[in-house]
Amino acid sequence: MATSLPTARLTLGQMRRSVGRLTAAGVAIVISTAFVTVTLLAGGVIQGTTHDMVAAQYARADVVVSASEDMSTFAADDVAAVGAVDGIKTVQPVTSWFGDLRNGGKGGYQAFAPVPEDPRLSPLELTDGAWPASAGEVALTPDVAERLDVGLGDTVTLARTEYPEGWAESQADDPAAELGEPKEITEKLTVTGLAGDPYGAYSVSGGAAAVPAATLDAWNAAEPYPNPVSELLVALDAPLDGDSVPASLDEAVTSAADGVEGGVSVDTTEEVATAKTAAQTGGQDLVFLVFVMTFAAIALLIAAMVITNTFQVLVAQRTRTLALLRCIGAGTGQLYRSVLLEAAILGVVASAVGIVTGAVLAQVALMVAPAFDLGVPLPPAIALTWQSVVLPLAVGAGVTVLAALAPARSATRVAPLAALRPSDAPTLHARSGRSRLVISILCMVGGFGALGLGVVLGMRGAPQLGLVAAIGGGALAFFGVVLSAVLWLPRVAAFLGGLVARTGPAARLAVANTLRNPRRTSATSVALLIGVTLVTMMSTGAASARMSADNLLDEQFPYDVSVSPSSADYLEDLRDAVADTPGVADTALVTNAPVTLGGVEDSNVQAADPTELPDVVNVSEEAERLTEGSILLTQDAADDLSVGAGDTTTVSGADGSVDLTVVITTAGALNHFVTTPDLARITSEDTYTDIWAHISGAEAADVLSDVQDAAAQVDGDAFVMGPAAQAAQFRQVVDVILGIVVGLLAVAVVIALIGVTNTLSLSVIERTRESATLRAIGLSKDQLRGMLAVEGALIAGVGAVLGIVLGLVFGWAGAATALSIMGDVRYAVPWADLGAVMAVALVAGLLASVVPARAAARTSPVAALGVE
Repeated sequence: MATSLPTARLTLGQMRRSVGRLTAAGVAIVISTAFVTVTLLAGGVIQGTTHDMVAAQYARADVVVSASEDMSTFAADDVAAVGAVDGIKTVQPVTSWFGDLRNGGKGGYQAFAPVPEDPRLSPLELTDGAWPASAGEVALTPDVAERLDVGLGDTVTLARTEYPEGWAESQADDPAAELGEPKEITEKLTVTGLAGDPYGAYSVSGGAAAVPAATLDAWNAAEPYPNPVSELLVALDAPLDGDSVPASLDEAVTSAADGVEGGVSVDTTEEVATAKTAAQTGGQDLVFLVFVMTFAAIALLIAAMVITNTFQVLVAQRTRTLALLRCIGAGTGQLYRSVLLEAAILGVVASAVGIVTGAVLAQVALMVAPAFDLGVPLPPAIALTWQSVVLPLAVGAGVTVLAALAPARSATRVAPLAALRPSDAPTLHARSGRSRLVISILCMVGGFGALGLGVVLGMRGAPQLGLVAAIGGGALAFFGVVLSAVLWLPRVAAFLGGLVARTGPAARLAVANTLRNPRRTSATSVALLIGVTLVTMMSTGAASARMSADNLLDEQFPYDVSVSPSSADYLEDLRDAVADTPGVADTALVTNAPVTLGGVEDSNVQAADPTELPDVVNVSEEAERLTEGSILLTQDAADDLSVGAGDTTTVSGADGSVDLTVVITTAGALNHFVTTPDLARITSEDTYTDIWAHISGAEAADVLSDVQDAAAQVDGDAFVMGPAAQAAQFRQVVDVILGIVVGLLAVAVVIALIGVTNTLSLSVIERTRESATLRAIGLSKDQLRGMLAVEGALIAGVGAVLGIVLGLVFGWAGAATALSIMGDVRYAVPWADLGAVMAVALVAGLLASVVPARAAARTSPVAALGVE
């Protein structure tokens, strides 16, 4: 084909003669498409890992059967009926039980999980030994085994209470007199296995102990108030065919569970897990995709600028060649197609290399990640999808061709005769300057307007549209800044250069150079501006994302540890033991009581000392709003009671009532909170008190284990929960995300530096005769290098300052758009990063200007003046 098509022959010939320049552009494309590929693959890993963590309790079940109404439960007959449905192999109720498990003086109240008949229905994975098969056996997660200081074959002691049948239904004042005393049972359990909890299904309770499902059912049935069962895990005889539950199975299960009040819903595990994940991540699972794709779009935008710059350099270098081709009969269309064909070939080849490179890097990252003990399970291999292959190839090749359109048009404007004469340094004519000014102002006004619209859309719950508007608007605004840079940037650089102009002739020449060739000055500074804007924007976005994620987790997990004693007789002793635990900074008592709130019976309020509560919750600013005579309500709770901020609502109990002023809080965990003195005025009956503790300066999982040990030393039973341990897992996911961003950030900086190198290389070529002339009239090599160094530092300084400002604006706008669906967005200024960016930008501009200039300085003046 190349021998029969003149355009193809011309294109391939041009590419062979410009291998060096095309390699630079190709590297930018390779890095950009690799960036997109890694981003798509990382997004899949992030979504999958978070999905698995949130939905760990469902293990690998095929189907989940859920009671449709909140208070509905499955009775034993309902479970058996569902298990008898054709095609169902095993049914396991989602349940747990808590008992006092000890080894000598170690241990305490512990969560117990069932070992189902089918291992697909357990979130625990056996790592050593065997699953328990009888009532006297148990398997422990590593955390529990370590806390109890036991291993395979050792025995542990379980203390539990069996209540006489009918205890819960008894109307007697003293059920024991009617039915008999509850039995205190102590039994020995042999540790037969160790089971990992890879996705933290039981992290909130510090691990779990697993016993046969029949044993757990028997223990649960002996309780006066057995744990209700609202979900069933189902393993099928054959895997599901498709992504949804077949209608026949849905109908059969629904019919079998007709005894459940309100009916049941039958969904695939994936459907239930997705809904749970969405609820845990602020209502939208889309946040992760939005987050990672934002950076992919930015990378492509930067790559497009680099590619455009590279092809402009190529066209400038080929001016004489293009003129000769015109003289021998080449048409403008042929030249235009030649440049675009060159871009298409380069784009496809480089994008394919980039996809392979990105996939290899992602796989290497997954192989290396376990060595860093990230705390979250990652898949052993990447999952290539058609999106991760086709999208980078399409956008890489497409962006390359689009970026070459302007240089291709420039190639068609080369005049056959005029181009054969040496060209003067480009200047900016008044008319073109006015047109450029008008266009750039329109772009900036329209771009920043669209950016603001994107922020508004994102904050109002439309992140998809907001992201499109924000990225498009940001790109348009940035284009306007770049387009107008030639009009003002050299003057700003010259103005700042006045501060150093008096240091010598080299500095004065450097300042003059910034004004004499405004296009070259602005092109060099803009190349640095791109990199600085990108770095600042990503640093600001990452810092804001971390703060916003922390804020969301603080609201989801408002306290770190809670300890619930079975009796108030030893409450103070237990509090003292918890407070003395290393890593526990503060404690507070939180009392729960049933009341009538605003005329609604069977409501529940929580009460705490308003001077202690802010010290133990992670939303202290909200807790500080609680004062005596007030009640904290969320906006939804206030709407249900038809009250607003500042209104009064009545809280009634067994001993009286009190009117409290409504204070609206954004922290859901502080809903229905009153002060301890106010609660004491209305009731002292039917209350139970927990101990909330705040962790400081220690690992949450370690402190949780220590608190459990401390509670075990106090007479009486206490149940310890550690939401901080689960929050720490989510924070670990956020850290992994931001770690990926930092890695991609380094890659993006390399892309920007390629653009700097391309621009400055052309600048050095243009300066060959200029440098020789200065040498000929007496400028020394050191002075020449000093002139270029001052000029490079001035240009880099201006680009860095503007890049930091633009990066902050774009970073905050991106955070507001992409993260608002998670909740309140916190805006951060990464001062340390900005200082480092400024220093690196100055050094990069200095080195990029000086190092290439050494070649010009080494050239003798006579030889350089002889260059055409």
